Amino acid sequence: MQPIISCREVHKTFNGGILKRKKPVRALVDINFDVRSGECFGLIGPNGSGKSTLIRILSTLLFPDKGQAYVRGMDVVKKPYRVRPLISRVSVDAAFFKKLSAWENLRYSARLYGVPLKLAKERALDVLAELGFPTKRFNDSMEDLSRGMQQKVAVARALINRPQVLLLDEPTTGLDPRSKREVEAYIQRLKSQTELTIFLTTHDMYEAEELCDRVAIIDKGRIVALDTPKGLKRMVARKRGTNRVSLEDVFLELTHKEWVEDVEEDETDKKD
Repeated sequence: MQPIISCREVHKTFNGGILKRKKPVRALVDINFDVRSGECFGLIGPNGSGKSTLIRILSTLLFPDKGQAYVRGMDVVKKPYRVRPLISRVSVDAAFFKKLSAWENLRYSARLYGVPLKLAKERALDVLAELGFPTKRFNDSMEDLSRGMQQKVAVARALINRPQVLLLDEPTTGLDPRSKREVEAYIQRLKSQTELTIFLTTHDMYEAEELCDRVAIIDKGRIVALDTPKGLKRMVARKRGTNRVSLEDVFLELTHKEWVEDVEEDETDKKD
C-alpha cells in the first residue's frame, strides 16, 4: 500500500536573513520516512530541531531546498493545490480573526473549503462538544476565549473539511491540564474511530507514547531514530542493561540533551 506521507532526502537550510549577518542554519538534513494511512506518527525533538519546519513543508507553506515530500503520492511542491484539500494543520499558536466569534471564524474556513454552512456548523458543534467546548461560547469573540478554548476551535476548524491528513504541530503546548487532556482524548478517539492519518509533533513524552503508533526522534535536523515507542525503549534498555526505560530516557540517550519544554516556536522555525 502506498504511504500517505513520504519524505525522500529532504533538506532545508535558512541562510541567516537578507543581510546574511547570521550563519546559515541547517534545519533539515536528509529526512527520509513514510507514514502509513490511518497511522498516528509522532515527531519529537528539542527546540530548534526542525519539527515545525517539516510540518510547514508538508503543509505546502515552505519549499525544501532538496528532496521530495509527498502526500497521497503527490509532490507538495509541484502539486500544492491538489495536496491542500487533503490536509489540515493545527499549530502551537493558531491564528484567528480575534474580533470575530468562534462560529464566524469557522464559517470563514468553511467557505474557503466549499463546505455548506449548515453542514459546517453541524460538524463544528459535534467536534467542539466532544472537546468539552461550552456551546454557549460559540458566538463569543475569539479574544474573549481562553487559550484552551481557542485551541479547541482550531481543532474543529482543521476537521471542518474532513481532511485525509491532520498535521498537529504541538497542539497541546501551553494548555491548562484539563484542556490538554480533552484534546489528547479526542485525538485518541479520532485515531481509534476513523481512518484519519495524524502527523503529530510534541514536547510531551507521555503524549507521544500514548497517542503515536510510531515515533521519530529528530535532532539538529536529522532523524536519529524511528520505531514504535516500545521498540525505541527496548533498544535503549538493551544498551543500558535494564528494563526500566522511559521515552524520555530514549531521547536523552540519543540526543545527549536535557529535555526543555518551551511554548515558543523552534529557533529554526522563527527563520521561516
